[in-house]
Amino acid sequence: MFETYLTAAIWLGLAILATILASRLKISMALMEIIIGAVAGYFVARYFGESALNPNADWLKFVAGAGSILLTFLAGAELDPESFRTKLKESTIVGFIGFLAPFAGCTLIARFLLHWEWRSSLLAGIALSTTSMAVVYSVMLEFGLNKTEFGKGVLGSCFVNDLGTVIGLGLIFAPFTYRTAIFVVVAVLAIFFTPPVTQYLIKKYAYKTAAVRTKWILFLLFSLGALALWSGSEAVLPAYIIGMVLAGTISQDHFFIRRIRTLTIGFLTPFYFLRAGFLMSIPAIIAGPVIFLVLFGGKVVTKIFGLFPAIKSFRKNHFKEAWYYTLLMSTGLTFGTISALYGLTHNIVSREQYSFLVAAVIASAVIPTLIANKLFLPEHLLPTPISEEEEIPEEN
Repeated sequence: MFETYLTAAIWLGLAILATILASRLKISMALMEIIIGAVAGYFVARYFGESALNPNADWLKFVAGAGSILLTFLAGAELDPESFRTKLKESTIVGFIGFLAPFAGCTLIARFLLHWEWRSSLLAGIALSTTSMAVVYSVMLEFGLNKTEFGKGVLGSCFVNDLGTVIGLGLIFAPFTYRTAIFVVVAVLAIFFTPPVTQYLIKKYAYKTAAVRTKWILFLLFSLGALALWSGSEAVLPAYIIGMVLAGTISQDHFFIRRIRTLTIGFLTPFYFLRAGFLMSIPAIIAGPVIFLVLFGGKVVTKIFGLFPAIKSFRKNHFKEAWYYTLLMSTGLTFGTISALYGLTHNIVSREQYSFLVAAVIASAVIPTLIANKLFLPEHLLPTPISEEEEIPEEN
């Protein structure tokens, strides 16, 4: 246990460093955690060995995975169903283009420029078609844009984009088995029965038994996550839908949402973002920069050329908003790395191809968002900041 506690302390020390640097440099904390993780991974591998800090330890993978699940859940919970309905046309058009343009473009680039096999090229198109809900929501939350009409439109488009990626991966590669059918049936039942059961628990026990809502939500997310893994899918996939289903219920208590955020942002997601950066091989990118640049450039360029005209039609008089929207939709992380790992474990891509795909995905989480926050941040939409003491009153 000594090694586990020591390793956890080092990871959290890196998270503190990332928070300080993010504040000083005025960039997203999630992106700084990825950068710090990548730099730490390079130096640790060079001077202490690749197994130092044990990034593949089961406890670390669980904590990091729990962070991505809860962050995705919170993103869904912020997307109020009524607001999504009012943004349905925008989210559907932008999200569909955000998936289709890079999927088609990157598949053709991998096949005809990099001369990958067709299955590897299709997997590359899937992995690079994603938008990072984790990064986008973290940025929205950090700047307070998640509560604005603009932020809800961006999050809705991200959902449609990633839904296209999930469906594409399933239709092209994942076999439909009886386990898949069971997962779909249970997920549909959860959509209908979760809200009334949650309402009952809140009414009966929420203010009598400590943290029953938190325990119930964690139970739901981990149960459906386990079922998703059993069916051959990924644990993070049901989290967004559960968040959307419960958005109207849990949004009634803003202090509860803030407590969930504190647990997620303060403890869980630093492990997720730091580990994502830690697994990025800087020497591999240096050794093959052309392939990395082709994949990264293909993702970002096809996203921008596909998305900007569509987004501009909805943001006609807001140049900064249109570019900020476009660049955030050009990010990738969670579903991109999940798709790449799926390809590796099913022998669709080689380890070398996997490394380049993950590097391109992680770079797309960092570079477009840095540019967006530095040059195109819609400052006129930013709420007036309030202190944590003002935000959360003392409990009796």
